Amino acid sequence: MNTRTRQLNLALFAALLAAIFSFAAAGSARADDDIPPPPEPPADPPDRRFGAVETYHTPELADEANVGWTRIIFYWSELKKDGPDEWNWFHAPIYRIDREIEGGREIVGVIKHTPAFATDGITGAGVPRGLYLPVDDPGNLWAVFVRELVEAYRGRVDRWVIWNEPDIELETFGGDWQGTTADYVQLVRVAYLAAHEVNPDVKIHLGGLTYWHNPDYLSEFLALMSKDPTAAENDYYFDVVSVHIYFKPESTLDIVESLRETLTEYGLEDRPIWINETNAPPYDDPAQPWDDPGFPVTQEMQASYLIQEFSLALAAGVERIAVYKWIDEPMPQPGFEPYGLLRYDRSPRPAYDTFRMMTTHFADTDEAFHIPRDDFQQVILSRGDLTTRVFWARTAAGLLIDVPALSESALLVDQTGAEIVIYPHGGMYTLDLPGASCDPDLGCFMGGEPRVLVEAAAVDLADWPVMAASVQAVLPDGDSFEVNTARTRSLFEAQPERSVKPVVVLLISLGLLIVSLGACRFLCPS
Repeated sequence: MNTRTRQLNLALFAALLAAIFSFAAAGSARADDDIPPPPEPPADPPDRRFGAVETYHTPELADEANVGWTRIIFYWSELKKDGPDEWNWFHAPIYRIDREIEGGREIVGVIKHTPAFATDGITGAGVPRGLYLPVDDPGNLWAVFVRELVEAYRGRVDRWVIWNEPDIELETFGGDWQGTTADYVQLVRVAYLAAHEVNPDVKIHLGGLTYWHNPDYLSEFLALMSKDPTAAENDYYFDVVSVHIYFKPESTLDIVESLRETLTEYGLEDRPIWINETNAPPYDDPAQPWDDPGFPVTQEMQASYLIQEFSLALAAGVERIAVYKWIDEPMPQPGFEPYGLLRYDRSPRPAYDTFRMMTTHFADTDEAFHIPRDDFQQVILSRGDLTTRVFWARTAAGLLIDVPALSESALLVDQTGAEIVIYPHGGMYTLDLPGASCDPDLGCFMGGEPRVLVEAAAVDLADWPVMAASVQAVLPDGDSFEVNTARTRSLFEAQPERSVKPVVVLLISLGLLIVSLGACRFLCPS
């Protein structure tokens, strides 16, 4: 067991003790029990746009990665596992919520899973009993629960997602809602009204749509909701549209455009769109191999996917985006897909470092612009006094591209977060873009490894043509790495005062090794 794992286990044990001491006396209690006020978030929190699902398992690593928001599921059946008159604080303990707030993460709660006592349908997916009764009727069990839940966590959780993936038919894998679209409209409407009774600042999010299970679901939902004469004055009873996108980053542009067009039909063109889940889980992790992957994604491709997805989402005007999920917790079954940026043992996959890179070099984006091309993608992120440009090949062929310089030097960053300073020649940076890993049947469902270029320069995105890159050459197979190495070497040769001699590197490395071995005599566990 390494030191980091030992420290994490101690932190988890301490958290468990805190939970026991905090709630042992309470047991099954009421949601209106006295609880302390929420903690103050940090004065300078991370950029709220970049999130990850269920970071509470390792909050210290989420702090390190500058995760700005997180999603937690609040199971109705667990909070009320002892009956309608009891409240199970163990399911979503206050200490866990407060630790997320202290780390600067806004919490978004998902409400789902009907308890057996509250439905005549299937436990978990059934329509709540009394759903069509008035909101103030005690027989409307959904309204009673939402009111109690929102009041219990008010000031800690002020955003609530109503159910999950309601666009999947119950008979289909992943189906989680037994009701009709009309029933879901009523579920949202009741939740909006009940929640606002106890928290005027609450925001109600539609359940995350998979989109592809029913591309017309949002249109059907709004058509039914618009029949309510009070819908318009109540903002159609929701504040945010949520969507889930996997494996194909370029599909984000089409999905967001489709959702935006549907919203515009009802005068809701400014309604925020969030991507609550996104990822491309890998099949090749020896710790958790995926036996039957739908898409052949390697761990390195998962990291590439995140950069492409987050870049295009920002360019498409998505307000927030989150990775599903932060960690493989609980441990996936053998042979099944691993979604986590962290493995169950808390060790990071390559995508974890990629996420950290993005929260550093994508943060504070005030405007983003996408320049489409057939051969490669480019996204420009305007970040005040900084500009980040992201490039990746769309086809199997690697490319050599020329990028107009915006300043006298730039930071070239790869998906691991490794950085080098480069300098333009003739007003241009030259970058290599590795080709995409394309499948004979699925094609190039995502691009190649991206390159991230960061410059200390403010830009007006209306002038995007002067910032657009162009192709210098198409690279033969296997030449991407060789060209990139040569280019990096020549850049340092052009600035000899900034170069580091190999002998110096060797001496420094030997010195560090000697120091480490000496320290290990006293510090390393036997």
